[in-house]
Amino acid sequence: MTPVPIGEGTHRQDAGGTRGWGRAGEEEIGPFDARFCACLYVTMRVNVSSGSATLASSFTLSIHSVLPDREGSSMSGSSTITGWGKYVPSKVLTNADLEQMVETNNEWIISRTGIRERRIAGPEETASTMALAAARDALAVAGITAQDLGMIIVGTVCPDYHFPSVGCIVQAKLGASCPAFDIEAACSGFLYGLSIAHQFARSGAAKHVLVIGTEKLSMYVDYTDRATCILFGDGAGAAVVSACEASVGFHSFTLGSDGSRPELLYVPTGGSAEPVTEDALRSGRHCIKMMGSEVFKFATRAMDSASEFVLNEAGIKPEEIDLFLPHQANQRIIEATAKRLGLPNEKVFLNIDRYGNTSAASIPIALCEAIEQGKVWPGAKVVFAAFGGGLTWGAAAMTWTAPTPKSLVATSPASGATAGSRS
Repeated sequence: MTPVPIGEGTHRQDAGGTRGWGRAGEEEIGPFDARFCACLYVTMRVNVSSGSATLASSFTLSIHSVLPDREGSSMSGSSTITGWGKYVPSKVLTNADLEQMVETNNEWIISRTGIRERRIAGPEETASTMALAAARDALAVAGITAQDLGMIIVGTVCPDYHFPSVGCIVQAKLGASCPAFDIEAACSGFLYGLSIAHQFARSGAAKHVLVIGTEKLSMYVDYTDRATCILFGDGAGAAVVSACEASVGFHSFTLGSDGSRPELLYVPTGGSAEPVTEDALRSGRHCIKMMGSEVFKFATRAMDSASEFVLNEAGIKPEEIDLFLPHQANQRIIEATAKRLGLPNEKVFLNIDRYGNTSAASIPIALCEAIEQGKVWPGAKVVFAAFGGGLTWGAAAMTWTAPTPKSLVATSPASGATAGSRS
């Protein structure tokens, strides 16, 4: 296989029936096929099977690394979600509370975002403590122990420390004996993690992979900025990704990135580009900055095109979707994406009204609640989609396989209460 082309502009590669395409202009955003995508980092050299790619310092990228297709490959299996868990702090910050802190009101917040309240972590709650709680629940649902894990992947922009990683802290506290690391793709982080986990599980390199999204975004929120302080909350969610037969589980992934305008959604101070100073703290440059209208336009294009791409790759028609589970960033963005896909409200999961935007934790928290509400069952067609700072985006399509409280109640009424408590 030839090296994957990387750089600015549109590119394509056909390898085992896969394709990739990127930006051809300012207003065109398209996802690439990442069903067989490995973990990629800017300025790192990545070798994938017989192909390789080196990323230069371009900030307008569409990255497509391809493993050999399943046909004729030793990797004939797939992966699926076998366990799930979530953790949200007990403290609730309502819109009425924010009215006392900044010039805003409940009606304005709801009409602009759909958010009514969000959870705020306490001083003793960190990215790792929340991740650990969610992880333990996910392992219990999967019916495995920490020693069964082949890898731990954590998506977060709010680590306890610059290093060690949250993954390493969780690995030690769980008592696991496996590699563990963090990835930073903002709100797309959990989907990026699922994609990496899928590769390791389907290849046989790891039977079970724990993927966690955990965020303490309140530490980066400026509660004098009404444009951003209304949006974000804290929490964690986790999923166990396990190897399975090829006909079920995850069918397709797509991931994308465009780093040409990081200022659309970023935290300016705290990294090597702009170290923390007294002046930076006074001016609030250690907090989240966002160009809301630009992010809104990007998000609706990215989630729509990414969702359509994974549906096409999986051979699933929009009307066959049983549940669309998007990143919970803004209700208007979710509704616009669902409308473009032609999905009725009952097939679109929303919990943004109670949690706000929890970044990488958003999708796994929503997944847990969708399962609790009986919206997921064995055989259900589920589509995930996300966008985030970077800018990043991604989507995945799967056929659900794991027993859920709804399916267990249907087959064994006596087991329903136990199953429900595990979710």
